[in-house]
Amino acid sequence: MKLTEDQLTEWGRRIGAEVAPPVFIGLKGPLGAGKSVFARAVARGAGVEAVLPSPTFNFFFRYPVPGRFPVIHADLFRIGSVPELAEIGWDEILAETAIVLTEWPCRAEGELPPDRWEVDLRIPDDAPERRTAGVERFGDPGHLPRYPVVLG
Repeated sequence: MKLTEDQLTEWGRRIGAEVAPPVFIGLKGPLGAGKSVFARAVARGAGVEAVLPSPTFNFFFRYPVPGRFPVIHADLFRIGSVPELAEIGWDEILAETAIVLTEWPCRAEGELPPDRWEVDLRIPDDAPERRTAGVERFGDPGHLPRYPVVLG
């Protein structure tokens, strides 16, 4: 099954509204696959009302949510090595009771939390206006609302 951007956004909003922090969601996929679109939808579902720019050049943004837990949106695309994670406060990010959405989690190598979700978004060759999503669970990351897609 392939998702439109609206369907991907709807799923992201549902996740943001339903997950119980702390939760870490790694967002994988090629450039243009919808990682930022999905992260923004999760943040909106969690109650973030602020403008949500891409964190590519800032590495991460932290959004407080009144009466709830914060949302942290990180982008590790520009991280050149694992030691650079300390410079951006990676350990502090992971220690927060928050919804942590991280694009390009592969750049963190062995510094990812053992309990996490990873969402892999892809652009199908036969339908470039849609996305497929695969979800992988590591450890015991808590509940993630069911996703409407099967990667196949």
